Amino acid sequence: MIVKNDNHDSSEKLNEIIFAGRSNVGKSSIIRIITGKKVKVGKRPGVTLKPTSIQYPDFLITDMPGFGFMSGVKERKQDIVKDKIIKYIETNTSRIKLAVLVVDGSSFNEIVERWNSRGQIPIDIEMFDFLNEISIPVIIAINKADKIDPDRMDDVIDDIVEKFGLLPPWRQWIDQVAVISAKKNAIEPLTKLIRNRLQACGRNDLIKHLRY
Repeated sequence: MIVKNDNHDSSEKLNEIIFAGRSNVGKSSIIRIITGKKVKVGKRPGVTLKPTSIQYPDFLITDMPGFGFMSGVKERKQDIVKDKIIKYIETNTSRIKLAVLVVDGSSFNEIVERWNSRGQIPIDIEMFDFLNEISIPVIIAINKADKIDPDRMDDVIDDIVEKFGLLPPWRQWIDQVAVISAKKNAIEPLTKLIRNRLQACGRNDLIKHLRY
């Protein structure tokens, strides 16, 4: 079942994995590969304001609205999206077992440097820090790896993790960082980390919902 709502039943019997990230980083594609179910998305960035979940009897996999700058979307609406995401996470912290923060590996460093040049903290990094502050485990899924020059791959990923405050080399963080390509269906590093997290929570029974 796929549902769209600001707030689901807050029963602690539910377990939830959320996927967060900027618009067009591939969250919905990753969820489709993992679950075999297609999450409905807006026709253009900024249209969808509410989380969309694939709901099982006691398990939710939730696609959060895309955040950050969106072409053609007013800054006020971008702020509303951010506020709704924060409120949803705060309301449902007790049942959220894992957050997957998806970034575009081919453009992330450039975006962060642009924000830094204006003396601003990129929302991706704000979200990462926020999730850590409220003790929700976070996996950084670096998507679109197929667009990164293979000869520069390690250097690019090192730069990305360092911007999140994780010291390079990035391979020492393979329990928290997954380099993937949803376009190529190459997401095994991510699904492995999700399975490990569910096992650590004692919820091996939920792994059956992951088809990849």
